[in-house]
Amino acid sequence: MKSFSKNIIFALMIFFLMATLYATLIGSVQEKESITISKLVEEINNGEVKSVVLAEENLEITLKGGAVQTAKKEPESSLSETLLNYGVVPEMLRPQNLVVEVKGPSALVLWVRLALPLVIPIVFIILLIWFMGRKVQQANIQALGFGQSRARLVKPHGGKHTVTFKDVAGVDEAKEELMEIVDFLKNPKKFFEIGARIPRGVLLMGAPGTGKTLLARAVAGEAVVPFFQISASEFVEMFVGVGASRVRDLFKNAKKAAPSIIFIDEIDAVGRHRGAGLGGGHDEREQTLNQILVEMDGFDTSDQVILMAATNRPDVLDPALLRPGRFDRRVVLDLPDIKAREAILNIHAGKRVLAKGVHLRKIAERTPGLSGADLANLINEAAILATRKGRKEIIESDLISSIEKVLLGPERKSRLLSQEEKKITAYHEAGHALTAAYLPHADPVHKISLVSRGRAAGYTLKLPESDRHLYSRSYFVDELAVLLGGYAAEDLVFGELTTGAANDLQGATAIVRDIIMRYGMSERIGPVTLSHGDEFVFLGKELMSEKNYSERVASLVDQEISRFMKSAFKRARSVLKSKRGKLEELANYLMKHESIEREDFDRLVSPVSRAGVATATS
Repeated sequence: MKSFSKNIIFALMIFFLMATLYATLIGSVQEKESITISKLVEEINNGEVKSVVLAEENLEITLKGGAVQTAKKEPESSLSETLLNYGVVPEMLRPQNLVVEVKGPSALVLWVRLALPLVIPIVFIILLIWFMGRKVQQANIQALGFGQSRARLVKPHGGKHTVTFKDVAGVDEAKEELMEIVDFLKNPKKFFEIGARIPRGVLLMGAPGTGKTLLARAVAGEAVVPFFQISASEFVEMFVGVGASRVRDLFKNAKKAAPSIIFIDEIDAVGRHRGAGLGGGHDEREQTLNQILVEMDGFDTSDQVILMAATNRPDVLDPALLRPGRFDRRVVLDLPDIKAREAILNIHAGKRVLAKGVHLRKIAERTPGLSGADLANLINEAAILATRKGRKEIIESDLISSIEKVLLGPERKSRLLSQEEKKITAYHEAGHALTAAYLPHADPVHKISLVSRGRAAGYTLKLPESDRHLYSRSYFVDELAVLLGGYAAEDLVFGELTTGAANDLQGATAIVRDIIMRYGMSERIGPVTLSHGDEFVFLGKELMSEKNYSERVASLVDQEISRFMKSAFKRARSVLKSKRGKLEELANYLMKHESIEREDFDRLVSPVSRAGVATATS
């Protein structure tokens, strides 16, 4: 619509330009004074007129002073007759007194006068038809191109935008797996000579933000080949067959550009298990998936095209995608450990100005569980904070503040608590921290604060001393007590509970359910997993999932959840009751200073052990 409006404006401009040209041709170029015949006669009798040019009924009078005038004579009589009738002195009409010139109309002016009134409407109509025809043609082209691929092509030698393996850190095993793909794209001949078949489908699996797309681009950058990037959701349209058509077009273009890489992001959008939804699922989505399967089977041994895909939900993919010959190489990208986090921080910090003395290892220690994208965001937030404070370098406190912002949200200094609410929050957070400090399997407390962040009125930041991959039952039991430490502190000190523990109760209940139903850590239930059966993935896990255990077992699960929660509450309350003096001291410190760091906390409570994850008061 916007383009059509531009064309209409362009046509109108041409029309007005032609009209102006017409007016210029038939009009006078010089501004001239129009006078009557009586005035002309008076000027001739006074000897002021130098010459008169007659063109049909139009008179152009040039005065001796150089001025030019115009007049019109009567069409029925000649010029001399008209002048004599108006009383001109006959002697003044003699050639020595007045030069009279008669001009006939030029051929150009005649043609312009005759043609332009006809040509202008015709040209305007032709232009209008031409523009309308163009729009129809474009619409036809768009209709014909509706099934063409929407993949974005990243060409090799992309300059500063090229990504290579040196731009990716923390995934060394994944890079080793993908180096074979790079080697094949660079030197396919040595693979063909020995009869080796390189995997044509590579599936990158990992949590969001672990660098799946970045790693795929790095493979293309290392191999220096064209990189076709598309999201799986771009295949599916409301029209049946469009997705399959776009898949065919994408593979055709990739084969023309071979050696090349096709990268389909979030492939679970079209690659979900077929027949899992009510009525057979979405037909267009399944047609698109079928076409992808056919194209992958259609790879010739000489085709130097690698299909890469990324997903964070490999459990919902159709088995046909994962069989050998299709996505037969699967690369898992885990959340980075401390060494990987430090390497990722170094990459992103290299593009910023860091002050001397900043220890990225210390920042890596305080960021367990953060993905590569989270760490990139952390560095960026630190740079923004340093700029806001008028500094040209990022200092360590900027990075530490950014950790809390990434984990819990920005500070909300405008959210002021009343004195009573501040007191309750101080005891609540002190309850979390003290319970963590005196339980043997909890993670250490790094910071306690009463400053609101995100939706939390206050928070206790607990981080493990090292990366943990296996969790024991003892850890979960202590973690439950820590989560209920704030709840127990409110009950112990005030004899009344508030809504501040809502988030803690929700997290504790989720942990208890996992202990009983996933990990088999309940003595009464035993070593069994009580997960749901087949899931109807299109209608929602909770809404349309089938239980594979009886109602009696479900009742027993509810009893065990209640038992674990009550036991954790009693344990937390017992710890706080025995350390009531430390609880009062820590709460008073928080009310006065609003926050406490790990060193001051350790000196204040002298913990016998360390404690574990950030808990927040809603």
